[in-house]
Amino acid sequence: MGPMTTMTARASDGYRIVGAEASPYSVKVRSYFRYKRIPHLWQVRTPEVRAEIERIARLPLIPVVVTPEGEALQDSTPILEEMERRYPDPPIDPADPSLAFLSALIEELADEWGNKWMFHYRWAREIDQRAAAERIAAEVMPDPVNAGEAAGRQELVEELRRRMMSRVWFVGSSPQTAPIIEDSFIEALDALEPHLARRPFLFGDRPVLADFGLWGQVYEASSDPTPGALVADRPAVLAWVERMLHPLAAGELEPWESLAPTLEPFLRQQAGEYFLPWSDANARALMAGEESFDVELAGRAFVQKPQKYHARSLAALRARYREAAGAELDALLARLECLDLLRVAAKA
Repeated sequence: MGPMTTMTARASDGYRIVGAEASPYSVKVRSYFRYKRIPHLWQVRTPEVRAEIERIARLPLIPVVVTPEGEALQDSTPILEEMERRYPDPPIDPADPSLAFLSALIEELADEWGNKWMFHYRWAREIDQRAAAERIAAEVMPDPVNAGEAAGRQELVEELRRRMMSRVWFVGSSPQTAPIIEDSFIEALDALEPHLARRPFLFGDRPVLADFGLWGQVYEASSDPTPGALVADRPAVLAWVERMLHPLAAGELEPWESLAPTLEPFLRQQAGEYFLPWSDANARALMAGEESFDVELAGRAFVQKPQKYHARSLAALRARYREAAGAELDALLARLECLDLLRVAAKA
């Protein structure tokens, strides 16, 4: 479970989600709460709320879920894991262990690699920078009532632009890596379009863990001009983005045999060619104490500074693989070109 500390819940009959509309992890958690019909209050992280979170939560990060018992849950994946223990029906993990692992793989891919799509597109071009900064500022400082407040909001817009433009390196975005990140996003959309044209959610008629993780990143991208136009050009993906805002708990999941024709290309490409090679290289660089690493992704060099959290989450994914491992899953992962990189920890 993620970081937890005690704080005062303001919605005594439910939960409080402290987040932001521009945060893929915040909306991921909110979509889950809506799906499970869990009573909750959505609270924007204004400066006042931010000060509260920084006093009482272990990390000054969103989302934060405040439980009716006064506990603070952080980190979107552990939040969902904890809430699944509390609200197991309808489950977001498929009953089939192999499908459950694939769902977890897609969610991890989304959280760690898909975030590069969203963050890069949002802050790489002026049109997207300004659109995103305006939305974020408007949420934090809504409806200015005088010229002073309007000027203050415009100052916030410019501050956000400057600050976030200087942070694109954090996700590995650079002139060298931009084509790789953008090609990966377009390829992902192209693979998802025929898949989602045949079903409402990734694994069938109801959402699974993979939907919540991947949707958060694509939803955010859809709200920015440049990537939003790419999403709008794929009607099945766009319909899924809109559907996941208020997902319904209905229907059955499909077996792998019916999912494979359209989901296998997405997984082989995004997990086998991009995410797992990048994540493994990141973990190796950290172990070696390197300040940067260079890994070949889909035939091109990707250079980035290593990041500690990604190594921890990869270790958790590999541990989950070991729990689910079997002949059927291994054969499937081998076809997806993912097996060797998931087995690494088991050999250590």
